Amino acid sequence: MARKMKHVEDSMVEQSYLLMPRCLNAAGYLFGGQLLAWIDETAGIVAKRHAEMNVVTVAVDNMYFKAGAKVDDTIVLIGRLTYVGRSSMEVRIDTYAESIHGTRNMINRAYFVMVGTDEHQNPVEVPGLIVEGVTQQIEWEAGKKRAELRKMRRSEGF
Repeated sequence: MARKMKHVEDSMVEQSYLLMPRCLNAAGYLFGGQLLAWIDETAGIVAKRHAEMNVVTVAVDNMYFKAGAKVDDTIVLIGRLTYVGRSSMEVRIDTYAESIHGTRNMINRAYFVMVGTDEHQNPVEVPGLIVEGVTQQIEWEAGKKRAELRKMRRSEGF
């Protein structure tokens, strides 16, 4: 039986949150832990849509803070698949602070690795990814390299 294949667009997610005082750190900026939770949630939705099953987070491959966000900004997270292995899926999440005028400033880029699981939390095969266009091909190749580096780090005990 041939492996089911899906497009990147089939599982893309855009989520928005109004930055409220309860989400700020002591300096008055978006608390990194809150952003991490929102990114994990977004990555989970992307992966669950693609896999059509429950998923778990297995790695935060990269989390790069570029700028902060202040109260009353709208935080916009855009998640998409970049690479799919047998059971694992790499999800890229770009986070923006959107001003009241609609201007978006990127504040974070993260790559999360999610795995499709059965009812016993065992990894299972997920659909493959149809890569279209130059941008998606570049992301696929970069995701493939990151997957190889993760395997190498695991074999070295990291």
